Amino acid sequence: MNFKVKDHFFHKAKKENFLARSVYKLEEIDERFKILKKDDQVIDLGYHPGSWIQYTSQKVGVNGMVIGADVRDINTKLSNLKNVRVYQKDVLEIQSMEELGVSEQFDVVLSDMAPNTTGIQSVDQARSLNLVEMVFFLLPKFLKPGGNVVVKVFESNDAQVFLKEQKKHFSEFHYLRPQSTRSVSKEYFVIGKNFRP
Repeated sequence: MNFKVKDHFFHKAKKENFLARSVYKLEEIDERFKILKKDDQVIDLGYHPGSWIQYTSQKVGVNGMVIGADVRDINTKLSNLKNVRVYQKDVLEIQSMEELGVSEQFDVVLSDMAPNTTGIQSVDQARSLNLVEMVFFLLPKFLKPGGNVVVKVFESNDAQVFLKEQKKHFSEFHYLRPQSTRSVSKEYFVIGKNFRP
């Protein structure tokens, strides 16, 4: 059920050489909540196709580092970015930071992961929540204390209940539906700042 929306954001992304229109979601989140800083080390879980990595690479600058991990084949279009490394890995199977070529936890964890949708709302919501739960489960491993997280969520009651529980681990916790989100989409983003494991 992945259909391409050829709207204003699609054409803007093409013109600005971004790999997907979803880059504008991260841009809006970052402009509002100041998630990414110069010199940050960032991991993007399920990064494909890579527009979030392109944006983040610019934001963290030459001394920053962006790691992408995804079960899909490595997107070679990102290989020209000097401060980026991408891995074909299941994030649940990563045992240590060394496997990602870094020695310490990340300043920011990003996840724009979505399940393969079926069109059956309850199934898609449950699958999305599984991914969201997985990201929060992995935070103590990947995210340093004081770090920030951005996670895509499909709207559901269960998701709200779960996220309320997570709120206590951050000094700020926000929800945002970016302007570039398609009108038919049930997704929004949760933004956690200053992680307290």
